Parts: sequence; structure tokens; C-alpha cells
Amino acid sequence: MNRDAVVIAGSGMMGSGIAAVSALAGEKTIMLDVDADRAKSGIELAKEHIKERLDNGLTSQQQADCANDLLSYDCNLEEAMARATLVIEAVYEDLGLKQEIFEKIDSMLPKEIPIASNTSGLRITDISSRTIYTERTLTAHFWFPAHLVPLVEVVMGDKTDENVAIMVKERLTDWGKAPVLVRKDLPGQLANRILQAVIREAVNIVEMGLATPEDVDTAVKMGMGIRFPAWGPLEHVDGVGVDLCCSVQDSVLPVISSRHDASPLFRELVEKGELGYKTKKGFYDWTKKDMESLAKKRNEFIIHALKKLI
Repeated sequence: MNRDAVVIAGSGMMGSGIAAVSALAGEKTIMLDVDADRAKSGIELAKEHIKERLDNGLTSQQQADCANDLLSYDCNLEEAMARATLVIEAVYEDLGLKQEIFEKIDSMLPKEIPIASNTSGLRITDISSRTIYTERTLTAHFWFPAHLVPLVEVVMGDKTDENVAIMVKERLTDWGKAPVLVRKDLPGQLANRILQAVIREAVNIVEMGLATPEDVDTAVKMGMGIRFPAWGPLEHVDGVGVDLCCSVQDSVLPVISSRHDASPLFRELVEKGELGYKTKKGFYDWTKKDMESLAKKRNEFIIHALKKLI
């Protein structure tokens, strides 16, 4: 059997998005799941992602038709591994499960085939701890929604061969993504570390009574957030001057949150069972706020930004 396919292990929201990206790049793409019905649903979701790109002018009809033809699923691990040129694991965030999957896959593949995890929070060093050819393991963290957001964080574990990481990064670039190489396997990788710093201070502002959740979100979306696609934080520093930013940090950093654990407000909401949209209450009352329309607006904004960036 020829090695001719990218294998996505996992058929959920992230797996289906990654499968769509792979197929749109012209790769034969196998969605691997032990449950056939779940795998079929994942394929259909991947096709919906492709259609969304088509409907919004990000993909041609020919590309979409070709991508749909390149998608398939398999419930047999050995058969899928016999065709794999790259494996991306995209199951839910359970360390034991990911370790088991990596151990099995590692035992079936030649040592030159990269094995990546889409983990957003676990260390690839821990996930790959049971593998023999650990040097070919790494993180390839796609950001949600994967079929739209360009970023992929390629994270090296303690034993990852840098050449493997560079090779995967180049392949993802060929897929039309914007991969970044993270050379140390630390919690939060790169972008999540920045995001958590923003969330920490956003929650702190609400806790202190400085502003409402609505005003905090408006300040981020209509201020710094709206310029981020074209003006990153370090470009901002150089743009306004390192000396000015140094002075601002001396003034502001002493009075913003430096907590090393989750905020008391988070814990209070968890204890009350107010977990956000899934319980219809969190920082917002979701019986009065529509997540579906908000997600649609988010995707439309991403698509608009992509058209400017492409």
C-alpha cells in the first residue's frame, strides 16, 4: 500500500477543520475514528467547512470539488497508518488517551513519518513519553476555527528533532497556514500565553469594578484587537518607541494582576454552575444573547480579514 495520505486521528470539531485544511491543500486526507458514524459526521462537517470557504470566495469551485473528493475515513488503525505521510492527533484533551494513541501509532510507522498533536494545553514531551522514536513527535496546534484561522503553533518537545519541526512547518506553510515555531515545550505554547495574560487582566478589571464585561470586550474588540491582524504587539512597541513602552510598563505593571492561579471570580462562577454558554449563564446571560449569531459574526470578520491578508 502506498504512503499517500495525511491521517487525522479524531473526527470532532478540530479534527474536521484540520481535515478540511489538508484536503484543500490537495492532500489525500483520512479521518481516523473507531466509530464509523462519528467518522462520517466528521467528514460531513469537514465538507461544510470547505463550503463555507467556497461561499465566501476563499476557495474556488474546482478546489472545493477536489478537496471533497480527497476526504475519506477509516476505522482501522493499521490500514490508515499504512498510508500515512503525516499524522495529526486531534482527540480531546486527555493525557492518558493521547499517550495511548501516540504509543500505538509510533509502533506502526517508519521513524521518518512525523506524528503531531493538536493539543492546546498539554506538553508534547508528556504526550510522547511512551514512544520509541520521540524525535519525530511534535505539537501542531491549529487555532479554532481551523479552516479559517491561519495560525498553527509548531511546538518542539524536549526530544524533538528540529529538522522534523522545520519540515512540518514548511508543509503547513504550503497548506496556506501561518505556522510559528515554538522551540520550548512550555504550558500555553505561544499564543495561549498571550491570550491568558489578556484574560487575566480582563477578569481582574471586572473584579475590581472598573468596567462591565460588555465594556471590557468592547475595549478589546474595538481597540487593540481590531488592529492586531496588521499590527502585532512588538510592532506596536517599535512603532511607538521602546522608551515610551518602557515608561508605560513602569507605571502600569505594578497595578495590574500578577496572579499565578485562576481568579476568585472564575472559581465563584464554577461553584455556582455558571459556566458560560453551555449553562446559558457566565459573564453574560446567554438566554438574552445569541451565540450562533455571534459565532457567525466572528467567522465573517475572520473571512473579511483573510481577504485583506491574502
